[in-house]
Amino acid sequence: MLKIGEFNDLTALRKTSVGIFLGIGDDNDVLLPNRYVTPEMKIGDNIKVFIYTDSEDRLVATTETPKVTVGHFAFLKVKDSSRMGAFLDWGLPKDLFVPSGEQKHPMKPGNSYVVFVYLDEQSNRLVGSSRISEFLDNTDVAFANNEAVDLFIYEKTDLGYNAIINDYFKGLVYNNEIFKPIAIGTRIGGFIKQIREDKAIDLSLQPLGFQNLEESAEQLLQYLQKNKGFLALTDNSSPDDIYSTLQMSKKTFKRGIGILYKQKRIALKENGIQLL
Repeated sequence: MLKIGEFNDLTALRKTSVGIFLGIGDDNDVLLPNRYVTPEMKIGDNIKVFIYTDSEDRLVATTETPKVTVGHFAFLKVKDSSRMGAFLDWGLPKDLFVPSGEQKHPMKPGNSYVVFVYLDEQSNRLVGSSRISEFLDNTDVAFANNEAVDLFIYEKTDLGYNAIINDYFKGLVYNNEIFKPIAIGTRIGGFIKQIREDKAIDLSLQPLGFQNLEESAEQLLQYLQKNKGFLALTDNSSPDDIYSTLQMSKKTFKRGIGILYKQKRIALKENGIQLL
């Protein structure tokens, strides 16, 4: 069976004036237009293609790679919009359509949005939606605290940034725990801080506990080694100065200093830190 919105490994069945028909049988085939046919392709070859619908809603194959496949999320730019919906660039000749009803906020040409791609069963078309929370489910969440995860930042809130965890779950990074610039559409590594009783997930962009202390100490060492063994920061430096120099909080900075000082790897001066 042909899988719409996914890559398919199909057999070249027959060649015509408009392209090569691929499939797993004459009753289940799809056209690969001439624009994608190469001289090396022969009948009987196995060819990997992506399947979607063309401007006339016919199934069509392409050897091009889209920016996202069905069942996944992506950060895409709007090329055009109308009362019916918006048209997003997803790397294929036919733009990805996001109906007006699937837009959490009206999409504007030139702006980019995080969207989920799904197959509309009524029209048999691939469409997008920016109502991201509807496609995330924390019901069966089973992470351990401090477990490393992949995050996709999709929404700014008063509390912080909502993130898609491992392409399936929803979590939140709080504003007061963000120590480096992030933005909507950013893919970044993170860690599970805790799972609440209501299945809400708190996230951290840094490993927790001892791991975090070791990481901060290592970061301070790297800075010292690259800057002639001296760092012009002290316990009395402002949080802003520390962040602008090291991209870490003052609390993390002080913990890192404590580790290195106990290891006798640094000396604390009035005007900064000296590598020993």
